[in-house]
Amino acid sequence: MTKWQITHVGFSDESNWSKGRFRSIGLVTCNLSDLIKFENEFQKLLKDSKISEIQWKKLNNADRRNAAKKVCEFVLEKTRSRSMRIDVLIWDIEDSRHKIVGRDDIANLQRMYYHLFSQVMKARWPKDAVWCFRPDKHTNIDWMTIQACLDNIAVSIDRAPVSNGGFCLQLRREFRIEEINAIASSDHPPLLQIADLFAGMAVFSRDKFKEYLE
Repeated sequence: MTKWQITHVGFSDESNWSKGRFRSIGLVTCNLSDLIKFENEFQKLLKDSKISEIQWKKLNNADRRNAAKKVCEFVLEKTRSRSMRIDVLIWDIEDSRHKIVGRDDIANLQRMYYHLFSQVMKARWPKDAVWCFRPDKHTNIDWMTIQACLDNIAVSIDRAPVSNGGFCLQLRREFRIEEINAIASSDHPPLLQIADLFAGMAVFSRDKFKEYLE
């Protein structure tokens, strides 16, 4: 199958995808041509704050919380100029659409990715954008198999998005995702840290609203 030239990149991380009432996916997207510049600016921000990384679950002291505020300011600056997007999809498993006996959480997570991609990659960026998608690899979605499927996909694959084959076909045909490169959060990739921060913040805002306001 013909390879498309990648023009845009997206990073995603999940919060509580398999536990708790509220679950979320954070997705950071930008032009590939802006990626290195954004990463360098982000790394300088952390260096000036004298920390090595930002993670939602590790905002346990003033230095890290102040750094998180600077990250939010950094993101707002980029989103105002429309050079970056940060989108978070949050769902409630007590909702009737999710509260199903024998629910398959992995299949449900795939559906949530599909909805998020539909709202972001398909509706908010140019229709001819070609994507490299870089999710946190610490998830139960088998991103390596899905990438292999993208490389060898056939038109006869079932289109149902809950199956690996159908999910692959949806990713390539509907969202023009050319490459999936799952990455380790332990390597501290900058835009993945932003996805982690906002995904965690979204769940916290629903789960502990009073503390969130404070």
